[in-house]
Formats: sequence, structure tokens, C-alpha cells
Amino acid sequence: MTPGDSLAGEITRGVVRAVARGLSIVENGAQDAPALLHALFPGVPDHRTIGVTGPPGAGKSTLLDRMITRYRSLGSKVGVIAVDPSSPFTGGALLGDRLRMQTHSTDPGVFIRSMGSRGHLGGLSGATRDAALLLAAAGYDPVFLETVGVGQAEVEIAEVADLTVLVLVPGAGDDVQAMKAGIMEIGDLIVLNKADRPGIEQLEAAVAASLDLAPLGRPRPGVARVSSLTGEGLDELWALMDGLLASIDPVKRRLENTRRTLRGLLTETGTLFAARLLDKEFGTEAHILELISNGVTTPYEVGRKLARAAERMLSGDESKEDRSHRDSG
Repeated sequence: MTPGDSLAGEITRGVVRAVARGLSIVENGAQDAPALLHALFPGVPDHRTIGVTGPPGAGKSTLLDRMITRYRSLGSKVGVIAVDPSSPFTGGALLGDRLRMQTHSTDPGVFIRSMGSRGHLGGLSGATRDAALLLAAAGYDPVFLETVGVGQAEVEIAEVADLTVLVLVPGAGDDVQAMKAGIMEIGDLIVLNKADRPGIEQLEAAVAASLDLAPLGRPRPGVARVSSLTGEGLDELWALMDGLLASIDPVKRRLENTRRTLRGLLTETGTLFAARLLDKEFGTEAHILELISNGVTTPYEVGRKLARAAERMLSGDESKEDRSHRDSG
């Protein structure tokens, strides 16, 4: 039995230290991450992945705290991945307002991890996808993915989750932001939080107007007015969430999750392959940029030559003449 198999076995048994170690391996893009995930994948049970996103200050962490409490009362082990897109610059994830989830920090049935992309080739979506799979393998269901804002990272996370909850709040310009950024395309369920605040009616009207402009044929997200602080509207929110999750066929969910994982890995592997091929055929990126700046070539010509080089490698018929031409170029 290899060390990776031993760690995988401990993770599937729910050993917390093993889960934490496995998440570090995945987050840092370690060499043995693919082998670990390969060992875990066949035994991953059916599970639900729920994304929670929205602008800073929308009360996501407080709402998530309520969600954790609710699922724990139902006897579920809950995993939380709090995604911090700023961590590639800081070198680590910032906890920020997730301190409000500390009420669950001593609960052995809750695992909370704040993380970013770090060295993971797939960036935030790749790291989060694999971390969610690892937590599911350890028996956590649902697995929540919380993000700190609304942007490209959040769109990527929405592609990983089975259900994405978009949290908006009155008085923060969310109505304008929603119209401008197309945020409505992210959420399967829209939560108008802090319903006890002034301006909730205006926010609700703006959201309705945005949804009316959505393309025909796209499922209309459910909308719930809640107050995470007072508990107002939470029963209606739970009913909406349960209904949406129950409507997903488990077999189709696993197939779709597998499809998303495969597509993500193909993209990541293709990116790595293209970078190595670029270096092999042309030298460093700085050198290529210099050639383009000096008018020697264009990005499109570089792309065309890379495609030809890849075809030669795949067919195995790279001739001496090809190699000689490449080396002289």
C-alpha cells in the first residue's frame, strides 16, 4: 500500500487530521495530489455541493452559519470551503468575516477550511472542485463553497456547485450591480438578506426587473426575503433549497459532476501542455513577446505553429527537416 493509499483510506474514514492534510496537498497543487484524488474518486458517495456567493457585506457568513446549524440539526456532517481569491497575492487565505462561523469551530461534525488557489493549476475552480470531492469522500454532505465577492472566481465556483445561492442586501448598490454585471446568471436561488433593513422592496423590484430580462428558456431562480439575524423568512428559504436539491436526479448529478471534472482537467492539462510546448518550440514567453513586439511574428502565427507542432507530436511523424526548421526558427 502506497502512502497515498494510506492517506486516502484515513480520509474516507473521516480522520480529521488526514482530511486537513489532504486539503493542503490539493490546495498547494502537490505532485501527489492527482494520485490521492484518483484513489478517492471511486468511493465518493452521492453528495450535495452548495455555493454561497454575493457582494462583500451581504451577510453570507451569517446566513451560512444558519445553514450549517440547520443541516447539523438534521444529523448531517457539514463541510465548508471558504474561498479567498486574494490569497494568490498574500500567499494564504484570509479568514475575514468567517470568524462569525466560529460557533461551529468545536463541532466535530463540521469541517471549515479557508483556502485559495495557491499552486493549483486549475486556479480557484480547480482547487475548490477537488477540495469538495475530498470532503465528500470523508463523509461531509452537504459541502458549502463560500466566496468573498462577485466576479470571475464566483462564476467559476458556480460552475462547480450543484446549487448556487446568490446573497444580496439592500442599501449597497446591489440593484445597479446586478443589472450591470449579469449576476443573475450565477444564482439558482437568490436571497435578499437583511430584510429588516430599509430598501428591501426596491432591491426586490430591481431583482425582479433583472430576471424579466433573462433569456427565454432559462430557469427562473427562486427569490427569498430573509433576515439571517432575526430568522425571518428562513423556513421559506429552506423549503426552496430542499425543493431545488430534490429535483436533481442523483445519477444525473454524478454524471454532470464527472463531466465537469473531466472538462476542467482537460482544460488544465491542455494549458500545461501548451505552456511546455511553447517553451520547447519558441523559448521563453519573454522572448516570444519580444518577437511579437518587433513585428517578427504575431500571436496568431505562434498559435498556428503550436497547433502544427502538437499535431506532429500526436502523429509521431516529426521529421528531421521539421526539427531542423524548428531549431533554426
